[in-house]
Amino acid sequence: MATGVLHRVSGGLARATSRAQSSGQLAAWSRGFTTSTSRHGKDSWFKSLFVRKVDPRKDAHANLLTKNEESNLYKIQFHNVKPECLEAYNQLCEEVLPSIHADKYYPCELVGTWNTWYGEQDQAVHLWRYRGGYPALTEVMNKLKQNKEFTAYRKERGKMLMSRRNQLLLEFSFWNEPVPREGPNIYELRSYQLRPGTMIEWGNYWARAIGYRQHNREAVGGFFSQIGNLYMVHHLWAYKDLQSREDTRSGAWQQEGWDEVVYYTVPLIQHMDSRIMIPTKASPLQ
Repeated sequence: MATGVLHRVSGGLARATSRAQSSGQLAAWSRGFTTSTSRHGKDSWFKSLFVRKVDPRKDAHANLLTKNEESNLYKIQFHNVKPECLEAYNQLCEEVLPSIHADKYYPCELVGTWNTWYGEQDQAVHLWRYRGGYPALTEVMNKLKQNKEFTAYRKERGKMLMSRRNQLLLEFSFWNEPVPREGPNIYELRSYQLRPGTMIEWGNYWARAIGYRQHNREAVGGFFSQIGNLYMVHHLWAYKDLQSREDTRSGAWQQEGWDEVVYYTVPLIQHMDSRIMIPTKASPLQ
């Protein structure tokens, strides 16, 4: 698999080189390459040839990358459950979370809830949407403090957890908004820790790349962090099964332009992670 990816990325490099030659830039590229290889660690000129620069902006990333007409805020929760408690944990969540989702008194929606199948074991992942942004989040938090059933749920849940963490997210403007879907499906959450200062570049490339990944309705949602681990991106995908995932991802490489997007975005990543997740009974995303 790794060899195949290298070959595909090399193909993207070859096409980029061919275009540079046709526009009279190959000589400059060759001189820059010789200079950069002769000075270890000073390859910024070489990288700048292949990674598109973004003009400086005088606005926050959140305003440039999100749907300005909407003010949805998302919260993603990662709960590491004691192995012997996972079944009881799922049952507890099924009894409480759907009631909050269905109650219009709370301006929030349960987008999806899953158990990790491959990745971190005995882990639950919950994704919530707050229509109205931070004020809606604050309103829900204050109201839940007065909810005795939810208070009891948190107390019982605490006995089952080893650790937990969360992030507040915004959605990319060019991704679909997650909506309920029928199953059965498996879901992949691909998380990317980007290099600081590269979020706009990532958004520019993926605004084009998402068009290559819509053919099987696999794209569910794309988000970037606002609170928690910063410069973190999450892409959520749906597949019928693992073989469908393999076929769909392999098919993307057959589309002209996908290999170049991969080549351009790889230098922006510090770390990446993949989880294969199974929806629980309470999940609107099945």
